[in-house]
Amino acid sequence: MTRKERSGSSSSSKEIAERALYVLDSYALFAYFKDKEGAGIVTDLIRRTARCLFVSQPRQLTLGKIDRQRVLAAAHIKARYPVSYADAFAIALANELGATVVTGDPEFKEVESVVAVLWLRQV
Repeated sequence: MTRKERSGSSSSSKEIAERALYVLDSYALFAYFKDKEGAGIVTDLIRRTARCLFVSQPRQLTLGKIDRQRVLAAAHIKARYPVSYADAFAIALANELGATVVTGDPEFKEVESVVAVLWLRQV
């Protein structure tokens, strides 16, 4: 079954909060492009969300400008929580925009009190 066929059929997609913005980390992108667990949820978000999706890989595809303020915000997150620097960017960006992070990466369990997380798999 492809991600397009699964779109909307996942019980997790029914739990999606109606938010305007989502930050996709690399886990979400790999799930989508490689048709892995969670691909249907990401496909559903892309179809249902009219606004831009932001990506947390600062050296690769980025639809959000990386400036000094965002670098410092990510550094503060990294210093406080046991997450990668790329994940710290996702968390900082989601906080700044009032967005939900979309991931399946267990590192984000540590920051659920800081940022809303939409899980692509049970962690």
